[in-house]
Amino acid sequence: MNTLYSFGQFKYLLLSLLLLLLSTSSSPASAYIFSDGEISSRNDLFREILKDEAVARLNELGKVSDADGYLERTFMSPASLRAGNLIRGWMEDAGLRTWVDQLGNLHGRVEGMNASAEALLIGSHLDTVVDAGIFDGSLGIISALSALKVLNDNGTMGKLRRPIEVIAFSDEEGVRFHSTFLGSAALAGVLPVTALQISDKSGVTVQDALKENSLEITEENLLQLKYDPGSVWGYIEVHIEQGPVLEWLGFPLGVVKGIAGQTRLKVTVRGSQGHAGTVPMSMRQDPMAAAAELIVLLESVCKNPKDFLSYDGHCNDISLESLSSSLVCTVGEISTWPSASNVIPGQVTFTVDLRAIDDMGREAVIYELSNQMYKICERRSVSCIIDP
Repeated sequence: MNTLYSFGQFKYLLLSLLLLLLSTSSSPASAYIFSDGEISSRNDLFREILKDEAVARLNELGKVSDADGYLERTFMSPASLRAGNLIRGWMEDAGLRTWVDQLGNLHGRVEGMNASAEALLIGSHLDTVVDAGIFDGSLGIISALSALKVLNDNGTMGKLRRPIEVIAFSDEEGVRFHSTFLGSAALAGVLPVTALQISDKSGVTVQDALKENSLEITEENLLQLKYDPGSVWGYIEVHIEQGPVLEWLGFPLGVVKGIAGQTRLKVTVRGSQGHAGTVPMSMRQDPMAAAAELIVLLESVCKNPKDFLSYDGHCNDISLESLSSSLVCTVGEISTWPSASNVIPGQVTFTVDLRAIDDMGREAVIYELSNQMYKICERRSVSCIIDP
C-alpha cells in the first residue's frame, strides 16, 4: 500500500504506540487518553505531531533515494546515509540520545526513571527494496518517534519506568549484498563474522562499505553489538501491511500472529528443442508446456494443501490447519532457451517462492510438491531438476 487513507486510521496506529508507551509510565494512561479514543489534552498539538508532521516526514523520507524516479536505498549507500541523518535529527527532536553502531544501525534512547531497567525496543529498517513504497520500514521508525515526541512535549517522557530505544536498522532487505537482516542480526548476535566479507556486484565487501563511512567493524566489536536478552523487556515494530487484507476488511490495524518461513527453489525443465512448424505435437518433449503444468500444480497445492497432504510423518492436523491460512506460493521469474517464437524451447527455468508460518507444514508441501513435479516431468518425457 502506498497511501494512508485517513487521519483516523493513522491515528489508531500511533495511539496504540502511545498507549503502549504510557503503560510503561508512572502516570496512568487514563490521564491522557479518553474512552472515545481522542486525546483530550492539547489535542491540536497531538494532531500536528501524530498526523501532519508524521505524514510529512514519511513523504520527505520517501524522496531520499539513490535512484531517479523511484525509491531505492541500499545498505551504506549515499541515500541511506542521508536518510540516517534525517532520522537522527528527528530522534533528537523527540528528546532522544542518539548514536550509530559499528554496523550502521541508528539508535535513539531515553532512559526514563530507571536506566538499569529492561528496555522496550521499537524500530524498523531504513533501507528499501528497488522501487519501494514509502511506508516500508519508514513507518515503524516515524510512528515510534512521533509517539515519543508527544510524551516529550507534554512532559511525561521522564516518568517512563523503563528505557525506550528506537532503532533504525541499517539493512533488512539485503538488496546490495544479497544477505538480509545484517543490522538486526548483529544486535541479535546471530550474524556470522563471515558476513563481513560478502561482496556486492562491484566487489566491495560489507566491511569495506562500513569502513568507507568511518565505521570500523572487527570480529571483536561485532560480537559486542549483541544485546543481552536480559536487558530487553520487549520489541515492537509497526509495519505497513504489504498486502490487501486489512484494507479489504476495513480494519485500520492488525496484530502479527507469526513469522513465515521461506523456501526458494529454482526449477529447471529440459526437453527436446525443435522447429515449431515441423515437429508433430505427438512427438514433442516440450519443457514449456511441462513448466506450465508444474506452475498450475504449484497454484493448486498452495490454494488447497489439504487435498494434497496426508496425516503422516510429514504433516499433522495442526500444520494442515496453519497451511490453510498462511501458505502462499509465487513464480516470479521464468526464462526459456533459446527464447524464439518459432522454436520449441530446449530448456525452461522458473523460480518458486513458498512461504508458511508452520515449518513442518512448509517442509511437507515442498516434499509433496517435488514428488508431484517429478511425476509430471516423467509422464511428459522431460527432465526436471529442483534446486534450493
